[in-house]
Amino acid sequence: MKTPRPLWLLPLVLALAGCSTTAAVAGTATTTTDTSATAEAAAVAADPSASAAEVLAENQEPHTTESTWDDADVIDVDLSDPAASGLTVDGDTVTITEAGTYRLTGELDGGVVVSSSGFVRLILDGATISNTDGAAIDIAEADTAAVVLADGSENALSDASSYADDATANAALYSATDLTILGSGSLTVTGNGNDGIASSDGLVIAAGDISVTAVDDGIRGKDYVWIAGGAVAVTAGGDGIKSDNAEEAERGYVAIEGGDVTIEAGGDGIDAATDVVVFGGTLDVTTEAASADASAKGIKGGVIVVVDGGDTNVASSDDALHSNGVVHVASGALELSSGDDAIHADSALSISGGTVDITASYEGLESMAIDISGGETTLVSSDDGVNASDGSGETMGGGGGGDSATAGVTFTMSGGTLVMDAGGDGLDSNGTATVTGGTMVVNGPTNDGNGALDVNGEFTVDGGVVLAAGSAGMAVAPSTGSAQGFVAFSGSVAAGESVQIVASDGTVLASFTAEKAFASLVYSSADIANGSTYTLVSGGSAGETLAGTLSTGGTAGSTTVATATAGEAPAGGMGGMGGGPGGGR
Repeated sequence: MKTPRPLWLLPLVLALAGCSTTAAVAGTATTTTDTSATAEAAAVAADPSASAAEVLAENQEPHTTESTWDDADVIDVDLSDPAASGLTVDGDTVTITEAGTYRLTGELDGGVVVSSSGFVRLILDGATISNTDGAAIDIAEADTAAVVLADGSENALSDASSYADDATANAALYSATDLTILGSGSLTVTGNGNDGIASSDGLVIAAGDISVTAVDDGIRGKDYVWIAGGAVAVTAGGDGIKSDNAEEAERGYVAIEGGDVTIEAGGDGIDAATDVVVFGGTLDVTTEAASADASAKGIKGGVIVVVDGGDTNVASSDDALHSNGVVHVASGALELSSGDDAIHADSALSISGGTVDITASYEGLESMAIDISGGETTLVSSDDGVNASDGSGETMGGGGGGDSATAGVTFTMSGGTLVMDAGGDGLDSNGTATVTGGTMVVNGPTNDGNGALDVNGEFTVDGGVVLAAGSAGMAVAPSTGSAQGFVAFSGSVAAGESVQIVASDGTVLASFTAEKAFASLVYSSADIANGSTYTLVSGGSAGETLAGTLSTGGTAGSTTVATATAGEAPAGGMGGMGGGPGGGR
C-alpha cells in the first residue's frame, strides 16, 4: 500500500491519471557519469516528451508528515538542562528514546540523538547545537521524523570537523529515516566534517528559511530530495543538492516544486542518480569546479532532466543542464550560462515550450537527437550553436560536414523559435536535419572553416522559416528534395546592416539586421518558389518581428547586395549535404 501524497501534491496527482513514460528513444546513450546498470537502462528508455507529472508518477511517492500537533503533548527540553525533561544524558549527548513531539530551546555543546520507534517531531525554538564529536542532530532510529522551525525562531546546528570513514551519521543534521523540515522559522546548518543535511531515506523540505554550508554535499537524500517551499540557500564544497540511490529506478531523484532555492557548489549544483524534475519555484545555481577532476554541472540527472515550470538560472563551469539519458524543457523560464554545453543529453533533447535564454556556452544544445517543437530559445555559443552527434569517432562537438551521415543522429524542428549566435557552426548535425515548422534564425560564424548550416545527411525543409547568415566557405542549403523552396545569396554585408529579401515583383518578403558581418545568407519560407529570382538589398527598414532580428515584410533598401535563383546551391558551398569540416573540440 502506497503512502498518501502530501497535501501540496494533490493538484499534481489529479493530473496524473493515465500517464506513462515507457516510450523508447532510438539510439544508444553515451554514459558520461557513473551510475548503476538500473539507472543506465532507464536512461536509454526514458521518454524525451515526458512531463514533470508523468515522470513523478513513475517515481516513489514522497512521504507525508502531519503539520499540526496538540501543544498539551509537547515535551519541552531546555538544552542547558536536558535531564530536567527526563531525557537520557550521557556526557554531552542527549538521547530521545520515546516517540513524540519535543520542543528544543537553548544551547548545547554536544549532540542530540533520536533512538526510538514511531514518529518523532523535533521543534527547534531558539536552539543552538554544536557538536565537536559528531552530528548535531542524529536521528539514528525512528519510523519517520520531522524538524519543525518554530515561528519567528532562529536556530543553528554545527558538527565535528571530521568523521571516520565508516561513520553512519556524517552530517550536521542526519536522519536514518524519512525526514521532513517545515515551519516558518530559520535554520543555519554548518557541515564542518562532511554534509550539511542528510537522510539515508527520503528528505522533504516543505518550508522554512534554511541556510546550509558544508565542506562536501549541502543537502542529500538517498532516495529523494523534494523541495516544496521555503527559502533554501546552499554553499557546498561538493554537490549542492544530491540524491544518490542508483539501484532503484523509482528512487534517487530530486524534485523542485516550489520555494526559493539558491546553490553555490564546487561540484554539481543538483546531482540526481535518476531524475531531476523542476516544476515550480525559483532555482538559482552557480558552480565552479573545486578541483581539476570535479564535475561542476549545474543540474545533472542520470536518467532524465525535466523543466516544466518555475524560473531556473544556472551559471556553471561545466554543462548547465546535463543528462545521461534525456532532457525535456516543457515550460518555465531558463537563463543558462556555461563553460561547456548549455544543455546536453546523451540520448535525446527536447524543447516543447517555455523560454530558454543561453547567454554563454561552448556549445548551446547538444545531443544525439534534438527536437524543437515549441518555446522560445535564444543562444550564444563560442563553437556550435546546435550539435547533433552520438559522440562516436570524434568527441561530441566535432563537426564533420561532408562526411557520411551518422545513423540515428537527428535534428528536427516543428514549432517554436530558435535564434542562434554561433562562433562555430550554427546548426551542426552529423546525421540529418528536418524543419517542418517554427522559425530558426542563425547568426553564424565569420570564418570560412565553419558554416551557419552544417548537415552531413539530408537537410529537409518542408515548412517553417529558416534564415542562416554566416561565412561563405562552408555554406550549406536545404536538400533539393525539400517541399519548401529556398534561396541562397552570396555577398558581403557589414554588422548592423539591414537587408531585405525582395521578390521579382518588388514584394519585400523578409527583413534581417546582421548582428555580425556575413558573406552568405540562406532563406527558406512558404513565400519562396524554386526557379524564381530574388534580390537581396540593403538599407531598408524592418517589418513585423518574427524572431531575433528577422521580420516579415519591411521596406526595401536601394543597394543591391546579390541576386539569386531559388533552389540553387550557394556559391562555394553545397546543397543537401554538409559542406566541409565543422568545429571540433
